[in-house]
Amino acid sequence: KMEENTIKIENKDSILKKPWVQSLISAIVIFGLLAVFLFWQLGQKTILIENSYLDAPVINLAPSAPGTLNALYVKEGDKISENTQVALIGSQIIFTKESGIVSNAPHLLGSYFSPGQIVVSIVNNKEMKVIGQIEETKGLSDITAGQRATFSVDAFPGKTYEGIVDQVSPVSNDNGIVFSISDKRPIKKFDIKVRFNISDYPELKSGMSAKITVYTK
Repeated sequence: KMEENTIKIENKDSILKKPWVQSLISAIVIFGLLAVFLFWQLGQKTILIENSYLDAPVINLAPSAPGTLNALYVKEGDKISENTQVALIGSQIIFTKESGIVSNAPHLLGSYFSPGQIVVSIVNNKEMKVIGQIEETKGLSDITAGQRATFSVDAFPGKTYEGIVDQVSPVSNDNGIVFSISDKRPIKKFDIKVRFNISDYPELKSGMSAKITVYTK
Protein backbone atom coordinates (compact mmCIF):
# COMPACT_ATOMS: atom_id res chain seq x y z
CA LYS A 1 0.00 0.00 0.00
CA MET A 2 2.83 2.36 0.79
CA GLU A 3 4.26 1.67 -2.65
CA GLU A 4 0.84 2.36 -4.24
CA ASN A 5 0.57 5.69 -2.34
CA THR A 6 4.08 6.62 -3.45
CA ILE A 7 3.20 5.88 -7.06
CA LYS A 8 0.01 7.99 -6.80
CA ILE A 9 1.95 10.96 -5.37
CA GLU A 10 4.55 10.65 -8.10
CA ASN A 11 1.79 10.52 -10.72
CA LYS A 12 0.23 13.69 -9.28
CA ASP A 13 3.60 15.44 -9.32
CA SER A 14 4.18 14.38 -12.90
CA ILE A 15 0.75 15.66 -13.93
CA LEU A 16 1.41 19.04 -12.24
CA LYS A 17 4.65 19.32 -14.15
CA LYS A 18 2.92 18.96 -17.52
CA PRO A 19 3.04 22.23 -19.50
CA TRP A 20 -0.69 22.26 -20.27
CA VAL A 21 -1.52 21.79 -16.57
CA GLN A 22 0.80 24.60 -15.54
CA SER A 23 -0.73 26.82 -18.23
CA LEU A 24 -4.21 26.00 -16.94
CA ILE A 25 -3.23 26.84 -13.36
CA SER A 26 -1.66 30.11 -14.51
CA ALA A 27 -4.82 31.01 -16.43
CA ILE A 28 -6.98 30.29 -13.39
CA VAL A 29 -4.78 32.49 -11.21
CA ILE A 30 -4.81 35.33 -13.77
CA PHE A 31 -8.59 35.20 -14.20
CA GLY A 32 -9.00 35.10 -10.43
CA LEU A 33 -6.87 38.21 -9.99
CA LEU A 34 -8.75 39.92 -12.84
CA ALA A 35 -12.08 39.10 -11.19
CA VAL A 36 -10.89 40.61 -7.91
CA PHE A 37 -9.70 43.73 -9.72
CA LEU A 38 -12.99 44.12 -11.59
CA PHE A 39 -14.95 43.66 -8.36
CA TRP A 40 -12.83 46.36 -6.75
CA GLN A 41 -13.35 48.64 -9.74
CA LEU A 42 -17.12 48.22 -9.54
CA GLY A 43 -16.98 49.55 -6.00
CA GLN A 44 -15.08 52.62 -7.17
CA LYS A 45 -17.32 55.45 -8.34
CA THR A 46 -15.38 58.10 -10.21
CA ILE A 47 -16.22 61.57 -11.45
CA LEU A 48 -14.20 63.09 -14.27
CA ILE A 49 -13.62 66.84 -14.33
CA GLU A 50 -12.05 67.70 -17.68
CA ASN A 51 -12.06 71.50 -17.48
CA SER A 52 -9.18 71.83 -15.00
CA TYR A 53 -5.87 73.63 -14.63
CA LEU A 54 -2.95 74.05 -12.21
CA ASP A 55 -2.92 77.26 -10.23
CA ALA A 56 -0.51 78.74 -7.69
CA PRO A 57 -0.93 82.03 -5.82
CA VAL A 58 1.11 84.97 -7.10
CA ILE A 59 2.82 87.25 -4.59
CA ASN A 60 3.24 90.83 -5.79
CA LEU A 61 5.95 92.92 -4.13
CA ALA A 62 5.75 96.72 -4.11
CA PRO A 63 7.40 99.60 -2.21
CA SER A 64 5.63 101.47 0.55
CA ALA A 65 7.31 104.75 -0.47
CA PRO A 66 8.07 106.20 -3.92
CA GLY A 67 11.53 105.84 -5.36
CA THR A 68 13.80 104.81 -8.21
CA LEU A 69 14.81 101.24 -8.88
CA ASN A 70 18.47 101.39 -7.84
CA ALA A 71 19.19 97.66 -7.65
CA LEU A 72 17.58 94.40 -8.70
CA TYR A 73 18.76 91.17 -7.10
CA VAL A 74 16.62 88.63 -8.97
CA LYS A 75 15.52 87.86 -12.51
CA GLU A 76 12.61 86.02 -14.08
CA GLY A 77 12.81 82.26 -13.50
CA ASP A 78 14.92 82.47 -10.33
CA LYS A 79 13.97 80.16 -7.46
CA ILE A 80 14.21 82.13 -4.25
CA SER A 81 13.66 81.37 -0.58
CA GLU A 82 11.73 83.42 1.95
CA ASN A 83 13.25 86.64 3.34
CA THR A 84 15.29 87.16 0.17
CA GLN A 85 16.19 90.65 -1.03
CA VAL A 86 14.69 91.23 -4.47
CA ALA A 87 15.06 94.95 -5.18
CA LEU A 88 16.15 98.34 -3.87
CA ILE A 89 13.66 101.17 -4.43
CA GLY A 90 15.15 104.45 -3.33
CA SER A 91 16.55 103.51 0.06
CA GLN A 92 13.95 100.78 0.71
CA ILE A 93 14.96 97.13 0.34
CA ILE A 94 12.11 94.90 -0.89
CA PHE A 95 12.02 91.41 0.65
CA THR A 96 9.88 88.38 -0.10
CA LYS A 97 8.16 86.63 2.80
CA GLU A 98 7.52 83.43 0.84
CA SER A 99 9.66 81.18 -1.30
CA GLY A 100 8.81 80.66 -4.94
CA ILE A 101 9.76 81.36 -8.54
CA VAL A 102 10.14 84.88 -9.93
CA SER A 103 7.54 85.27 -12.67
CA ASN A 104 7.95 88.97 -13.41
CA ALA A 105 10.77 91.44 -12.78
CA PRO A 106 12.02 94.70 -14.36
CA HIS A 107 14.73 94.44 -16.99
CA LEU A 108 16.27 97.89 -16.53
CA LEU A 109 17.32 99.97 -13.54
CA GLY A 110 16.31 103.58 -13.08
CA SER A 111 12.54 103.18 -13.38
CA TYR A 112 10.40 105.15 -10.95
CA PHE A 113 7.91 103.26 -8.78
CA SER A 114 5.00 104.70 -6.82
CA PRO A 115 3.80 103.24 -3.50
CA GLY A 116 1.93 100.00 -4.17
CA GLN A 117 3.20 99.69 -7.73
CA ILE A 118 4.33 96.11 -8.40
CA VAL A 119 8.08 95.66 -8.80
CA VAL A 120 8.49 91.86 -8.66
CA SER A 121 5.96 89.00 -8.83
CA ILE A 122 6.64 85.55 -7.37
CA VAL A 123 4.72 82.32 -7.91
CA ASN A 124 4.30 80.42 -4.63
CA ASN A 125 4.54 76.85 -5.95
CA LYS A 126 4.21 75.34 -2.47
CA GLU A 127 0.54 76.32 -2.51
CA MET A 128 -0.16 75.08 -6.03
CA LYS A 129 -3.47 73.25 -6.52
CA VAL A 130 -5.46 71.73 -9.35
CA ILE A 131 -8.70 73.63 -9.91
CA GLY A 132 -11.54 72.12 -11.89
CA GLN A 133 -15.05 73.25 -12.74
CA ILE A 134 -17.97 70.84 -12.56
CA GLU A 135 -21.63 71.36 -13.43
CA GLU A 136 -24.01 71.01 -10.51
CA THR A 137 -25.81 68.13 -12.28
CA LYS A 138 -22.65 66.09 -13.04
CA GLY A 139 -21.91 64.62 -9.60
CA LEU A 140 -21.22 67.70 -7.52
CA SER A 141 -23.26 66.35 -4.58
CA ASP A 142 -21.01 63.27 -4.38
CA ILE A 143 -17.76 65.21 -4.02
CA THR A 144 -16.48 66.15 -0.56
CA ALA A 145 -13.17 67.33 0.88
CA GLY A 146 -10.77 64.53 1.78
CA GLN A 147 -11.64 62.22 -1.10
CA ARG A 148 -8.84 60.69 -3.15
CA ALA A 149 -8.24 62.29 -6.52
CA THR A 150 -5.87 61.75 -9.40
CA PHE A 151 -5.09 64.12 -12.23
CA SER A 152 -3.23 64.28 -15.50
CA VAL A 153 -1.76 67.23 -17.37
CA ASP A 154 -1.62 67.75 -21.12
CA ALA A 155 2.10 68.53 -20.97
CA PHE A 156 2.94 65.02 -19.71
CA PRO A 157 0.53 62.58 -21.41
CA GLY A 158 0.27 59.11 -19.89
CA LYS A 159 1.38 60.17 -16.41
CA THR A 160 -0.99 60.17 -13.45
CA TYR A 161 -0.57 62.32 -10.32
CA GLU A 162 -2.02 61.70 -6.86
CA GLY A 163 -3.92 64.26 -4.81
CA ILE A 164 -6.77 64.86 -2.36
CA VAL A 165 -9.88 67.00 -2.73
CA ASP A 166 -9.06 70.08 -0.68
CA GLN A 167 -12.16 72.21 -1.18
CA VAL A 168 -15.55 72.23 -2.85
CA SER A 169 -16.59 75.80 -3.57
CA PRO A 170 -19.65 76.80 -1.47
CA VAL A 171 -20.81 79.19 -4.20
CA SER A 172 -21.12 78.81 -7.95
CA ASN A 173 -18.82 80.26 -10.53
CA ASP A 174 -21.15 82.70 -12.30
CA ASN A 175 -18.84 82.83 -15.31
CA GLY A 176 -19.49 79.14 -15.92
CA ILE A 177 -23.26 79.18 -16.43
CA VAL A 178 -24.66 76.83 -19.07
CA PHE A 179 -28.26 76.10 -19.98
CA SER A 180 -30.16 72.84 -19.83
CA ILE A 181 -31.74 71.92 -23.19
CA SER A 182 -34.75 70.32 -21.50
CA ASP A 183 -36.11 73.25 -19.51
CA LYS A 184 -33.81 76.19 -20.30
CA ARG A 185 -32.89 76.51 -16.64
CA PRO A 186 -29.33 77.76 -16.01
CA ILE A 187 -26.92 75.10 -14.78
CA LYS A 188 -24.13 76.58 -12.70
CA LYS A 189 -20.57 75.37 -12.26
CA PHE A 190 -18.60 74.99 -9.05
CA ASP A 191 -14.86 74.96 -8.42
CA ILE A 192 -13.20 71.82 -7.07
CA LYS A 193 -9.69 72.25 -5.65
CA VAL A 194 -7.27 69.34 -5.33
CA ARG A 195 -4.07 69.61 -3.30
CA PHE A 196 -0.95 67.54 -3.85
CA ASN A 197 2.67 67.37 -2.76
CA ILE A 198 4.48 69.61 -5.24
CA SER A 199 7.87 68.29 -4.09
CA ASP A 200 6.91 64.91 -5.57
CA TYR A 201 6.16 66.49 -8.96
CA PRO A 202 8.66 69.31 -9.58
CA GLU A 203 7.90 69.28 -13.32
CA LEU A 204 4.43 70.75 -12.80
CA LYS A 205 3.91 74.47 -13.45
CA SER A 206 1.13 76.89 -12.69
CA GLY A 207 -1.23 77.37 -15.64
CA MET A 208 -0.93 73.85 -17.11
CA SER A 209 -4.16 72.30 -18.40
CA ALA A 210 -5.33 69.23 -16.48
CA LYS A 211 -8.05 66.63 -15.98
CA ILE A 212 -9.21 65.51 -12.52
CA THR A 213 -10.67 62.15 -11.50
CA VAL A 214 -12.38 62.08 -8.07
CA TYR A 215 -12.94 58.74 -6.31
CA THR A 216 -16.16 59.13 -4.36
CA LYS A 217 -16.28 55.63 -2.81
